[in-house]
Amino acid sequence: MSSTYNILMYSHDTYGLGHIRRTMAIARNLSAPGVNILILTGSPIAGRFPIPFGVDFVRIPGMIKQSNTVYVPHSIKVNPQKALEIRQEIITATAKSFDPDLFIVDKVPVGLKGEVLPVLQWFKTSRPDTNVVLGLRDILDDSASTRAEWNDKNYFNVLENLYSEIWIYGQENFYNPIVEYGLPSSISNKCVFTGYIPRETPNKKITLKHLLNGNGNGINDSCKLIVVTAGGGGDGYHMLDTYLSMVEETPDLPFKTYMVSGPFVPQDLQDSLAKRAKKAGVIFATFHKRLEKIMAAADLVVSMGGYNTICEILSLKKTSLIIPRESPRLEQLIRARVLQSAKLADYIKWDCLTTSSLRDKVITMLEDSSQYEQSINAFSMTGLEIIRSRLSEFKGDTIDA
Repeated sequence: MSSTYNILMYSHDTYGLGHIRRTMAIARNLSAPGVNILILTGSPIAGRFPIPFGVDFVRIPGMIKQSNTVYVPHSIKVNPQKALEIRQEIITATAKSFDPDLFIVDKVPVGLKGEVLPVLQWFKTSRPDTNVVLGLRDILDDSASTRAEWNDKNYFNVLENLYSEIWIYGQENFYNPIVEYGLPSSISNKCVFTGYIPRETPNKKITLKHLLNGNGNGINDSCKLIVVTAGGGGDGYHMLDTYLSMVEETPDLPFKTYMVSGPFVPQDLQDSLAKRAKKAGVIFATFHKRLEKIMAAADLVVSMGGYNTICEILSLKKTSLIIPRESPRLEQLIRARVLQSAKLADYIKWDCLTTSSLRDKVITMLEDSSQYEQSINAFSMTGLEIIRSRLSEFKGDTIDA
């Protein structure tokens, strides 16, 4: 019997940073003596993140999501079907060679275009003692769209027959996928609400002067800072552009801005944003591997409300304004409404975003965030605690972790 407990994690990563950031957060938390964690990922920037000892990753060819159904290779010049075949072969070979005790799949029950299905079936027939878990973010999409997609792709049958558990990384009283997506009892009985997944927070207070390495040109610690982040950035240009236009129109705004566009903003647009930001006095970066350090100095965070960004914001107890996109999924808008209802954030609808609406909202929130602070400070994020307890049960506490 092996002296280690092997965990294999799959993160298909076709768009943005969400999947790999969530997977890395969980892996970092589960990393311990006697535990090996291997991550299968298609993220082209997986290597930029700090990887703890005991965790490694296998890079599969990246795919870019052009729509909800169309994917093309990120870099290699091959037919999309060929790229998918290569991915599936790597995934299958890795799973059989690593022979994990626990397999965690992020979000998509059968993986991209069914690429994980052969592995799931192999575990069922050849490794029935392997625990197979599907991890779902709090909200996937609106009820009707999700039910239709899951019925069309036969996900209900897959979840019933090939998965041991389903971890929902959210709170049942905020949004209940069991009810919203019509999960039958054969599946809902496997569901565990973990709560939101907390993120690492800096050990010491970070200020704007720290971010500028002491070269703040007269900036003092009382100067307020807004951090603007578009996650991966591939679908965030409207928000970034409108924010910069707001700054350009009002040069005497009573705060500084640190903008992180995301690495997937198209290069020409990224170059334009960088030039405009420099001229307007906005600190600009395309990517930061320790985004939590930037957010830690913020008085307000403006984002699109992706799951992982929200987890980072709430972990840091920050007031936030969400500008949720509404295509190709309504997930961010639904989350924004849920968080506003809980007084954990506020939002402006994507099609209502203008320089004036943005200016009014950020100034109001900077002047008085008291209506959010009490709820934010009282909010408990139990995701990693519950996940650790599930791992302990799977292991039977036979391995000292």
